[in-house]
Amino acid sequence: MTLAEEFREHGVVRIERALDAATLHAAEECYKWSLAHPGLGAGSFATKNSNATFYQDLANPMAPAVYRKMLEDSPAADIVAELWGTPDVWFMYEQVFLKEGGESRRTPWHQDSSYLPIDGDDIAVVWISFEPVAKENALEFVRGSHRGVLYDGSRFDIDDDTAPLYGNGVLPRLPDIEKERDKWDIVSWGTNPGDVVVFHPGMLHGGAATHGSIRRRTLSLRFFGDDSRYVRRIKVEATTPPFQRDPNREDTRSALAKIGEVVKEGDPFRHPEFLKLRPRN
Repeated sequence: MTLAEEFREHGVVRIERALDAATLHAAEECYKWSLAHPGLGAGSFATKNSNATFYQDLANPMAPAVYRKMLEDSPAADIVAELWGTPDVWFMYEQVFLKEGGESRRTPWHQDSSYLPIDGDDIAVVWISFEPVAKENALEFVRGSHRGVLYDGSRFDIDDDTAPLYGNGVLPRLPDIEKERDKWDIVSWGTNPGDVVVFHPGMLHGGAATHGSIRRRTLSLRFFGDDSRYVRRIKVEATTPPFQRDPNREDTRSALAKIGEVVKEGDPFRHPEFLKLRPRN
């Protein structure tokens, strides 16, 4: 099975040594910029009985200008184009994660698609970790779940990982995968710096907790291609990451937040502010 076939069927692939040292350094510099310049979507998730950090930020409207050279030079866009079998690649948004400082909570099982107004086959998340990650500490996936049920999003409730984000009955509540792991086809890999994990955002996935002195810094890059459509899956609100607006600034919204103003349900997922990375000009 080729990588493209594996991605289509399983929804996730690991590619070893995908990024060379220079590319990884450029990605890490972008990650550091994001930590130093938090957007409106930045925040930390609560962790029980611990002072550990579990921080994330996403879709900073200033990030595309900063990330542009790294994205244009990186093989990440070429990787997803090959997996999709299409030459056209746009950058959707970035997301950064930091877990450190002791016993952090597990990232609840969820699907990114539940939070996003996009559907289609040509969508991919490129997951880059800057430290070695052992298999037992890695991101986990339910193989093939991008072809199955789309569930309500997780609210990341400290007491209930399956507590629904919307709770309006449109999408079914998440199953408690962690309590019934033997019923699910769960896959994961250990990775070293330079390896990438690429997955479809419709995949059920969750991340292991961190323990003791373990530090995990991750940059997640989101891309879309030809087969991608706008869907009004969620109610976009000014207080919901990554759709916030700062009333004290002229425009603090990313293209992801603005796209519903220029397209309608079922239209190709396009906005002039999304960076077109491939084909190269």
